[in-house]
Amino acid sequence: MHATSGGILDKAIEAEDRKHGDFLRLEHFEGYLELSAKTKIYFATAVALWDADFYVKVDDDVHVNIATLGATLARHRSNPRVYIGCMKSGPVLAQKGVRYHEPEYWKFGEEGNKYFRHATGQLYAISRDLASYISINQHVLHKYANEDVSLGSWFIGLDMEHIDDRRLCCGTADCEWKAQAGNVCVASFDWTCSGICKSVKRMKDVHRGGMHVGGPKKERKHPDFSSWFEQFVYRK
Repeated sequence: MHATSGGILDKAIEAEDRKHGDFLRLEHFEGYLELSAKTKIYFATAVALWDADFYVKVDDDVHVNIATLGATLARHRSNPRVYIGCMKSGPVLAQKGVRYHEPEYWKFGEEGNKYFRHATGQLYAISRDLASYISINQHVLHKYANEDVSLGSWFIGLDMEHIDDRRLCCGTADCEWKAQAGNVCVASFDWTCSGICKSVKRMKDVHRGGMHVGGPKKERKHPDFSSWFEQFVYRK
């Protein structure tokens, strides 16, 4: 992120970081058209700081069940080159002025073609080898208009495995009944908002619904998996 030194936003960030100590600050200017560059910088920075089995990118308006995410990643530990997410292949939008317009649409063939398969940008995980590949080659990896497309393009031609796991993109309305059925979601959001709609207001309710398994719903404390997940993901 980038905030004016000494400004209100900068002071707020520093205060929250002192309280929680969980910010990773990148040398990067924020902007929608800069998300592909930010993705490269993030993975290059993360792989330099932490010797992890996996590196995860998640939007801040997405609910994540940390324990379920850790268990999901554990199943793929034996594969050195794996890309995990909700895989999609949407249309390449050539028309200017529309959301997700792709200025380099001509590279994808005839008008009306679809993108190659790639993970939706709300949440995905990549193994250490793939993160290292991005770090080593970051200066020659091409950036398309959309971050999720860019990431997918960097892996084209690599000997690796794509894992399509739909539990990484549950709708918020589906989480509770899936949890009651024993199929707990890894991540949830509202597709209409590309994240949880009104996330600041609704995040706690989404958390309670997604973690709830049987019995009457009530306010209850959930175990803190943060330190466990840090040991699993950030250390061998």
